Amino acid sequence: MTRISAAESQVMEAVWSSGPLAADEIVAAVGAPQGWGEATVKTLINRLLKKKALASERSEGRTRYRPLVSRAEYVQGESQGLLDRLFGGELAPLVAHYARHRNLSSEEVARLKRLIADLDNGD
Repeated sequence: MTRISAAESQVMEAVWSSGPLAADEIVAAVGAPQGWGEATVKTLINRLLKKKALASERSEGRTRYRPLVSRAEYVQGESQGLLDRLFGGELAPLVAHYARHRNLSSEEVARLKRLIADLDNGD
């Protein structure tokens, strides 16, 4: 999958959550909250078009942008990249890192135990 930057992911989140959007709608959704002007947002849109993460299509006399990459594909690629870069592709060291460096609530520990039990049971 093509690498989507943190800034580009803001544009993608807007399109994933709202469906096909026109450029001005994307600018309204992400520009002000991020402190970006129209030119910045349009640059991000163009980068995503070149990366084939977005497609443009004419609808009702306007150009709208829709995702070619699903949010699930993006999350999978990003999380696998993190796992590969920082933990040699192994999940256990990632979980151990978080368990040691942040306080897990009893609910989070219970959820992890249920996940492991489900995996052991083949669910």
